[in-house]
Amino acid sequence: MIARRFMSAGSFDEHVAEKVIFVLLNQADLVLTAFAAHAGFYELNPVVRNLLAIPTLLILIKGFVPLLIAWLAPGKLLLPAIGFLILVVGWNVKELVLWLW
Repeated sequence: MIARRFMSAGSFDEHVAEKVIFVLLNQADLVLTAFAAHAGFYELNPVVRNLLAIPTLLILIKGFVPLLIAWLAPGKLLLPAIGFLILVVGWNVKELVLWLW
């Protein structure tokens, strides 16, 4: 029973769609955050705000950590994070559209 719970951990064999969506939403958040910071917006996340000063480290962390999480976490456990990332990306898009308008 416990072994089945961790069956997809460490692989992309199951729930591939959830894992790909999770990684793509993280990348969209990275691109939108970088664009917004370049446009003069204030980053609310203090960790990312500090990482914006070191773009190479920001790209490394925002590129590697989501891949690691998607690889290790069972796909079903990524659903709440996907929902949250949809809200974050939606908020970023809304703010940028209102700014450009």
